[in-house]
Amino acid sequence: MSRKLRVIVIGCGNMGSSHARSYHKLEGFDLVGLVDKFPANREKLAQELGGVAQYDSLETALTELKPDAAAICTYPDSHAALARQCVAAGLHLFVEKPVATTVAEAEEIVELARSHGRKLVVGYILRQHPAWMKFIEIAQSLGKPLVMRMNLNQQSSGYMWNSHKGLMRSMSPIVDCGVHYVDVMCQMTRSKPVKIHAIGARLSSEIAENMYNYGQLQVQFEDGSVGWYEAGWGPMMSEQAFFVKDVVGPKGCVSIVKSRNGEEGGASDDIDSHSKTNCLQLHHAELDAEGKFAKEDEWIDTHDEPGHQELCDREQAYLQKAIEEDLDLTDHWQDAINSLRIVLAADQSARTGEVVKL
Repeated sequence: MSRKLRVIVIGCGNMGSSHARSYHKLEGFDLVGLVDKFPANREKLAQELGGVAQYDSLETALTELKPDAAAICTYPDSHAALARQCVAAGLHLFVEKPVATTVAEAEEIVELARSHGRKLVVGYILRQHPAWMKFIEIAQSLGKPLVMRMNLNQQSSGYMWNSHKGLMRSMSPIVDCGVHYVDVMCQMTRSKPVKIHAIGARLSSEIAENMYNYGQLQVQFEDGSVGWYEAGWGPMMSEQAFFVKDVVGPKGCVSIVKSRNGEEGGASDDIDSHSKTNCLQLHHAELDAEGKFAKEDEWIDTHDEPGHQELCDREQAYLQKAIEEDLDLTDHWQDAINSLRIVLAADQSARTGEVVKL
């Protein structure tokens, strides 16, 4: 590449700030602007990153800076509109998950990127995590069908509760967080989802009457595999069993555990703890002639793993690679659409009480 990629970050909240820091440090990028309609969101970050130019208007930033790429890190209900503007201006895109709030819009944005010859990377951070990649690889060795049990409940207060309430103006926790873990399930099974059922509960008067801040979904796949996912946000959520990642197959099971010695992990509102694994426990179902377990459990230490910021760095390094090497992102796009289709079906089920068949 003859020059660095000029990039802007749109939305300077938690994820936008992390991605801006990634662009600031990575050799292949030149972070040229921060866009956020709220000055308080961008001013401190701009100062931290050496006085990056600030804008409250995307149109102005595009006209004045003429960037090569943009990271869209706003609330999900604005992703599609911002992506249309950026692709029309000829930009490559990184879009935080989900790429849109409807399947139709997600398909539209993907087709826009394809037809304009632009790269579009969707922010599935666990796809860049070596321990999660190992977790998926082991799960694929356990036979079929698989039983996949996952959750991520977050006890939030103050700034984080306000952030969660903002997110719930457009989508529920099982949609916003669920796309990550449904994506993991789809990678584990590589099978077509066929049936989804979900339930939800509104546990706070601070959110809209048509929204719920706790939900759980069940998904059944064509190969007989089943998945369960649970997500809840708010000051009332429990700190117990908020991080369950467990997969069972005919040949045994693999689990993400705190450690072999039961060390404590981070709290549920600690963003680093959301991807942290520490240790994988692999259990073998094989029995010997006496009916006892033929193999002892294996413990795979993953303490030496990237934290949240390093994972964001890896996501942006992947975007750079996709642009420079002209990677084919067809499968990446299809997986992003499929995971969104599943969680939106779950949201429909939670609201109607009906099982949704795909």
